Amino acid sequence: MSDPTRTRRVAALVVALVLLLPTWSGEAHEIPADVTVRAFVSAQGNTLRALVRVPLASMRDYIFPVRGPGFIEIPEASELIGDAATEWVGNFVEMYEGGVALGLPEVTAVRIAIPGDRAFASYETALANVRSAELPASTDLPLQQAMLDVLLEWPITSETSDFSIDPRWAHLGIRTLTVLLFLPAGGSERAFSYTGDPGLVRLDPRWHQAALRFVVLGFGHILDGIDHLLFLFCLVVPFRSFRALVPIVTSFTIAHSITLIAAALGLAPNALWFPPLIETLIAMSIVFMAFENIIGAKLHRRWMIAFGFGLVHGFGFSFALSESLQFAGAHLLTSLLSFNVGVELGQLFVLALTVPLLELLFRRWLPELIGTIVLSAFLAHTGWHWMMERGGQLVQYEFRAPVMGRALYATMLDWIMLALIITGAVWILRGVFSRLSRRFPEDPTAPGDPTG
Repeated sequence: MSDPTRTRRVAALVVALVLLLPTWSGEAHEIPADVTVRAFVSAQGNTLRALVRVPLASMRDYIFPVRGPGFIEIPEASELIGDAATEWVGNFVEMYEGGVALGLPEVTAVRIAIPGDRAFASYETALANVRSAELPASTDLPLQQAMLDVLLEWPITSETSDFSIDPRWAHLGIRTLTVLLFLPAGGSERAFSYTGDPGLVRLDPRWHQAALRFVVLGFGHILDGIDHLLFLFCLVVPFRSFRALVPIVTSFTIAHSITLIAAALGLAPNALWFPPLIETLIAMSIVFMAFENIIGAKLHRRWMIAFGFGLVHGFGFSFALSESLQFAGAHLLTSLLSFNVGVELGQLFVLALTVPLLELLFRRWLPELIGTIVLSAFLAHTGWHWMMERGGQLVQYEFRAPVMGRALYATMLDWIMLALIITGAVWILRGVFSRLSRRFPEDPTAPGDPTG
């Protein structure tokens, strides 16, 4: 037989072997798209326990034996789940007691579970379930539906210590949602729900720990939010003296603080159309301010416009903050104020960079009037495209009239109270800025006034 013929036969044999491989071998290494991890953390005596439930199919390095149409062979698989739990769950979580790392946990119990058994309805039932006997060998449980319950333990010095967790279970799926419940000794439980890896989470933070976390969060949100940055840039272009910017930035700050706190207290509508409406209005604020820069901005009314749009931006900040408030512990108001402090620090940082750069640009390369018009036109162009895109998404939602009832009346009272607070804030700001303008008259020829 010639060599070409032998080569073709060998190739055909290899192809046939590949096609005949068991179908479950490929599925064992497929990354699950959406994974939900459920966990309890509780300190009792000198032991800190974490009970974790994850999909068994997330252990992608392990090929679990199956029978028939894909039912897992529970006795044979039970020989592998201990190592799988250590490598995929235990090695990806760190616990801290009073800021001191506790090291790798000990996997003290593992068990294959049925997803609908409701064992994770409470800590006690979950603990009893993971310590119970394994499922009968005759259980018809598809591999892709099987769950793995894992009990992790760390030795601790006191059950009343401050505990923190750094869970890194995002690798279990393409999109991993973790629902974690912390049960402190003698205290009320705390619930956390997050997507991906949240970093270090203080399970019962002190007020200063919560404050620091939210200051950093607010500072980072300003730097990450390109639409908020462009709005700030619109504010700066015509008024580049820090004295002229004080009333504008102050009014914007107070306004977004009011609506941010109101949203955190549940005063914002929970309808699906509300977030896209706010995003559209934020884009509109960029367009409006940019066009006002082109036609000539007036300081005496700019602070009022900034206040109005600040109310809108405050709701926008609340969307970024809503998922993070769960990390505030018992310090909700402290965290809200700290987030605002972080936002203001971020704004001041941006202004400290932008004002000198614009001053240098207009002195050396561009005439001030032309530069203001060109930059504002670019900002208006960007904001216009965002407004059209977001507005197109907004009109796809169905708007329904609210149902008359006690809930609506209570909501209306809340909004009336919010309106009174806003009106009071405007009245106070008007008085303060009027006194400042009389004490420090505006120089109409000062740099940064395009009408001078």
